[in-house]
Amino acid sequence: MKVIIIDDDATSIETLTSQLNKYDDITLLGTASNGLHGIRLVKEQQPDLLFLDVEMPDMTGLEFLDQMQSICPHPCRVVIYTAHDRYMLPAFRGRAFDFLLKPVDPSELQNVMRRYYVEASPHQSATDEHKDPEKLLLYVNAQDFRVVNIRDVGLFQYNHELRIWEVLVAGREEPVRLKRATTNDSLLAMDSRFVQVSLRHIININYLMEVNNGICHFYPPFDNLSTVKVGRTFRKQFTERFSAL
Repeated sequence: MKVIIIDDDATSIETLTSQLNKYDDITLLGTASNGLHGIRLVKEQQPDLLFLDVEMPDMTGLEFLDQMQSICPHPCRVVIYTAHDRYMLPAFRGRAFDFLLKPVDPSELQNVMRRYYVEASPHQSATDEHKDPEKLLLYVNAQDFRVVNIRDVGLFQYNHELRIWEVLVAGREEPVRLKRATTNDSLLAMDSRFVQVSLRHIININYLMEVNNGICHFYPPFDNLSTVKVGRTFRKQFTERFSAL
């Protein structure tokens, strides 16, 4: 795994580098102390994972994040890490992969790396090697379909009135209706990020922020959802997806 760190604080770079060195499969391609140097480094190296500070002398990490798609067409997950938790919401709105607070807690870094390994692991069989693991083709009827990024799928919900599954996708105000033959098993089989929490809901676990009084609360852009409940029969299977403290 190819990694780059962009941070104007040398001590923070040293601390994070020391922690990353504990992972045998990580190759640190380089570090940058400002945004412009970081852009050049990312363009040249095309990393798999980028640790990005927010407050830098020439630009903010959030401004850098806005340029990622143009400077790094290669799939790269960006972890915003900063001493200020007020940047958490803008980071996720800017499509950051994850967020860490300085000083970086090794256990929190481990959670980020565990999540990265789950997402980066291949979900295809040998016969599907030419498929794009980050794209979903959603059939809405026998002939028509939509192509969406898996990372943009917030959740699937069953519409009892229409007797079909629907999908909520970032950037779309209305849910996308799926073909009638779609089942919960077929949705769960598409990607390990999809987890069933009730008879009616299958969520993208990467958007889940917390469960409070049995209600799921999500990161933006799905933070306005307040009706997704964790069903009793699904609770144990759901909670087993996490390390518990």
